[in-house]
Amino acid sequence: MTSQTPVTPVIEERAVQPYVGIRRTVTMGTIGDATDALSDLFGWLAAQGITPAGPDFLRYHVIDMARELEVEAGVPVPADAQITVETPMRTGVLPAGRYLTTTHVGDPDELVAVTGAFLEWAERNGLRWDVSDTAAGERWGCRLEIFHLGPDDDPDRSTWQTQLAFRLAD
Repeated sequence: MTSQTPVTPVIEERAVQPYVGIRRTVTMGTIGDATDALSDLFGWLAAQGITPAGPDFLRYHVIDMARELEVEAGVPVPADAQITVETPMRTGVLPAGRYLTTTHVGDPDELVAVTGAFLEWAERNGLRWDVSDTAAGERWGCRLEIFHLGPDDDPDRSTWQTQLAFRLAD
């Protein structure tokens, strides 16, 4: 599958997933600052002897593309992990529920266009997101970019796999 291959989104039921994260306020120009936090998280988890319970992700809490985004870099952890975090890290849970998902294979620079097509597909199919408008921007119940294959796996950006998983309104 390549980035040109159309992918039909699917609805999946997801369980609650605990995680450790670092939240940052960024702009579209500085969004790399959010992903930079992932190496800090992996280093900290390794020092604590905690094995991640899944692939790392970015969680978009608040989005105003023209101004700022509140984004959290996160790593899933086992439900029974004994964690005492230190600033700026925090614990959280990805909420259970119905999510619309699709996987993009290709350069992450293509994700803005892929996300736009994903959002349009949902609208055409009558799906509603778990999102509300606020003065700061759109506040999402859970909007994820999950990194299944990335630079640590293969330097060829055309092979990277990023899953979009956005929670639907119940």
